[in-house]
This record gives sequence, structure tokens and C-alpha cells, in this order.
Amino acid sequence: MHRGQGQLFLLPLLAICLGAQGRNQEERLLADLMHDYNPHLRPAQRDSDVVNVSLKLTLTNLISLNEREEALTTNVWIEMQWCDYRLRWDPRDYEGVWVLRVPSTMVWRPDVVLENKSQTYSTNEINLQLSQEEGQTIEWIFIDPEAFTENGEWAIRHRPAKMLLDRAAPAEEAGHQKVVFYLLIQRKPLFYVINTIAPCVLISSVAILIYFLPAKAGGQKCTVAINVLLAQTVFLFLVAKKVPETSQAVPLISKYLTFLLVVTILIVVNAVVVLNVSLRSPHTHSMARRVRQVFLRLLPQLLRMHVRPLAPAAVQDARPRLQNGSSTGWPIPGGEEAALCLPRSEVLFRQRQRNGLVRAALEKLEKGPEPGQSQELYGSLKQAAPAIQACVDACNFIARARRQQSHFDSGNEEWFLVGRVLDRVCFLAMLSLFVCGTAGIFLMAHYNRVPALPFPGDPRPYLPD
Repeated sequence: MHRGQGQLFLLPLLAICLGAQGRNQEERLLADLMHDYNPHLRPAQRDSDVVNVSLKLTLTNLISLNEREEALTTNVWIEMQWCDYRLRWDPRDYEGVWVLRVPSTMVWRPDVVLENKSQTYSTNEINLQLSQEEGQTIEWIFIDPEAFTENGEWAIRHRPAKMLLDRAAPAEEAGHQKVVFYLLIQRKPLFYVINTIAPCVLISSVAILIYFLPAKAGGQKCTVAINVLLAQTVFLFLVAKKVPETSQAVPLISKYLTFLLVVTILIVVNAVVVLNVSLRSPHTHSMARRVRQVFLRLLPQLLRMHVRPLAPAAVQDARPRLQNGSSTGWPIPGGEEAALCLPRSEVLFRQRQRNGLVRAALEKLEKGPEPGQSQELYGSLKQAAPAIQACVDACNFIARARRQQSHFDSGNEEWFLVGRVLDRVCFLAMLSLFVCGTAGIFLMAHYNRVPALPFPGDPRPYLPD
């Protein structure tokens, strides 16, 4: 029993001794390697020797792209490999220790920093090159599928890496050689389609619908169009806050919003012009024969518009006359003009007086002349003649007034029909412009894709086999 306990006690003690011996070997190796080691000196046995440094970039996360400041934020691991002859040892001298991990501050490191575009260094001291694995040069940015987090706005299409040499720059300058890592990314359009493009298209469609209002409703049309214009301006302002302030390229979404603004402004101009034409009258404008022929006969047939047929111009200008009256010219007779200026009671009194004289003369003519009353009949007719003449003139005046009003209404209706036809022409023109422009810009976005290969003319895909 006591013997078994002694064996159990010796086993942990043996493990502790071996662990201490293992740590002592690493400490002894570290002490031997760091003896007379200067981390500030380049690991070259001769001054003419060049240290080969292999680079490998591992992308773990594409965080964001600030388009206004043109800054791409990523998480990457930079792996650099080189050979330092001062850190060599024989594992048999240290009981099989093959790997020793030390802090990076204790050894020499190549003065290679990650710049915005490339890795650079002088070729007289360091020779940059891409890493190799399994006999294949890694000409791409490595992505660890287990550690990589996909971005919700941008998709990585190509990730090549190139070793570039600037022949024009001297070899001792830092810009002579560089390793460039490229990221060709493409925006995922769903967010902007739902939050920007679709609302703009719907709002602009409302601006097209104002043509279904009557031609004379120009005020309501302008109100709707200006409201749409303000909404589009808000969207354009929001987009302008995100895009960079550069004149080298204009985003497609800015082009589309500007196009919508132009279409809406043209709709406002069309509404003003149609309203101006619809409110014209014969007193202010005379319609030319060519305008009447084009807008009242030709275009309504082409546009399939139902327009009431109008009388020819010659018939409209005709002025029928009463045969039992005197001249039927446009000027109003002096007596009628004076009568129109009298008070209502005086006018009624004169009308009753004339009606009494005319009625008495007509009754006598109906009964026939009695013997001895011919002179009296002639006197009555002579006395009633001015009243009869005044009645005829009044009838002619009323006919002329009705004819003038009919002519005026016909002229107003013609101008209104011209406004309707012009409104329909503007509607078709703006609808065609809106549809064609929207389709054209969307096709530009469809064909504005990342190329199948990262570099034009270079058939290599820069991806693992």
C-alpha cells in the first residue's frame, strides 16, 4: 500500500522535472540566439546581399467604403516571410526544439508598411516578392472562409495581387518596386433600389399623371409638379451628401435624379403653355388658318381624340340680316343705345307705349277699314310706324348680340380645343421621354458591371486553381 503511494508521488514529480527541463531548453536557446543579436541590423552577411521578403495579405473583413472621402476600411493580416541567418540552430543541440516563438520586437523586421495602395521598399536592401505555397505563387488576396465576414453593401468580385517594378525610378528609391493588392468591388443595389430609385420613379410618375387634369387646370398642374420637384430635390440632396466631390465621374443615380428634375421642369413649362393657350379668346388673339388646320383637324385624327366638328370659318363669319329691317351693321343704333342708358322704369314705360300703338294699328288692320275711317287708319299707321321700326331695330340688335356671343363662344371653344390637343401632345412627348430615359439609364447600370477578368488583356484570373 505504501509502495503504490510512492509511485503515484514520483509520477507528478517526474513530469514537473521534465517540464522544467523543456522550458530550460527554450530559455537556453533564446539566450544563445539573442547573444550579440542586434535587431536594428539587416540580416545580410555582406553589404551587397539582398534580403528576400515574401508578402501575403489575408482579408478578414470588408468593413465599409466612405465614398465621399474615398476611404476603404478593411481588416487584414499581413504575413511576411524572410530568412535571418543569425537565428539558426541545430535542434539536436537543444533536445529537439524545432520552433521558438519570441516577441516581434526582439528580432529584425523589414521596414515595410501598408500604404493606401501598395507596399514599397528599396531594392538595394530588400527584394519584395509574393508568397508561394505548394509551388504556386499567391497572386491574390487570400480570404479565410472561416474568419471572413461578408459586407452587406459591397461584394468582392476580384482580388488580384501584382508585383510591379518602376523602371524609370532608380533602384535605391522606395518607389522602384511595389506589391499592389487590388480589390474590385461592386455595390449590392437592393438597398438603393428600395430606398431611392423606386420612390423617385413613383414620384415622377405622379408628375406624368397631371396631364389627366383638364387643360384649364393649369394652377393645379403646376402645384402638383412643383411638389414633385421639391421631393426630387430632397432625394438629390441626400445622394449628393454621400458621393465624393469630384468632376472625374458622376454616379448613375445622380444622373437619373438630374434627368427626373429636367423632366419635371419641362412638365411645369408645358402646363404653363397649355394654360396660356386655353385661356385665349377672340378679343386677344386671332387664330391662324394653319393653326386651325393642324390642331383642330390633323392632330385630333392622329391622336384619336373626339373633337366636336366645327363650322367652317366662312360660315362662322357670315352675318345674316333681317329682311324687314334696315341696316344690320355691328354698330348699335342711337335710339337703342339711348334706351339702354335709361332707367328700367322708363324703358318699360316706353315699351308699353310702343306696344299699345302697334296693337291698336294691328287691330284696325285686322277688322278692315270702315267707311270714312281710311284717313284715321292711315294716321294710326303713320303714328305707329316709328314704333314698328324701333321693334325691328331692337330685334336686329338682339340677333346681332346673340350672334356676337355665339361667335365669341365658338372662338373660346376653339382655343380650348387647341389647348387640349397641345396638352395631349405634351403628355405623349413627356411620357416617351420619361420611359426612354429611365430605360436608358437602367440599361447603363445593367451593363456597368465589373469585368470578367480583373485586368483587360490579361487572361489570368488571379485566383487559386
